[in-house]
Amino acid sequence: MGEIAEHLKEIRERMAQAAARAGREPGAVRLVAVSKTKPAAAIAAAFACGQTIFGENYVQELVAKQPELPGEISWHFIGSLQSNKVRQIAGKVDLIHSVDRLSLAREIDRQWGALGKVCDILVQVNISREETKGGASSEELLGLVREVAQLPNLKVKGLMTMPPFFDDPEGARPYFRKLRELAEEVRQAAIPGVEMRELSMGMSGDFEAAIEEGATLVRVGSALFGERQYH
Repeated sequence: MGEIAEHLKEIRERMAQAAARAGREPGAVRLVAVSKTKPAAAIAAAFACGQTIFGENYVQELVAKQPELPGEISWHFIGSLQSNKVRQIAGKVDLIHSVDRLSLAREIDRQWGALGKVCDILVQVNISREETKGGASSEELLGLVREVAQLPNLKVKGLMTMPPFFDDPEGARPYFRKLRELAEEVRQAAIPGVEMRELSMGMSGDFEAAIEEGATLVRVGSALFGERQYH
């Protein structure tokens, strides 16, 4: 697992350089290691190198791996989430990146409320309007945030987006910039209880552009763990 240590070091250096180019502190950006399809051993190896935040896309994978790994790990749910699966991860994740509709928010509120806990969430925005991706439209965002903010067991901490795929990371930059601008619009609306502290954007191929545009969380999988193995 020495490769993981090397990859982690390289990614962190690239993150720090991108932050410096944007005049930001390196500590302002955190790495979410995307561990979908990866075994617990690979996650444990990254954790041993100081990586503490791991992102999972599938409920069944998260609940299977979590008991095998150190309790100090901070789990983020970053994939498309079905309302009927929320109960399985209630209380088990520190942040859900992909809340894109009121019905899902209500179910998260209900399940965390049953535990007497509050769930931190990000609202996912589909800036590119791609039908294959989840997310509220830019126009729907403010209304959705206002409604979600009224749920007592949720805290809106920021926004997330997934731009279209580009061979050149510069292609994604306008989408990252737009998310930052949308976060500023939400901030200006001064909705009680809503923070725009986090911008989750940028993946293995474009995280440096995302950091330069204001990302606070970058979701990196293949650059850290190698290409995914789908069975």
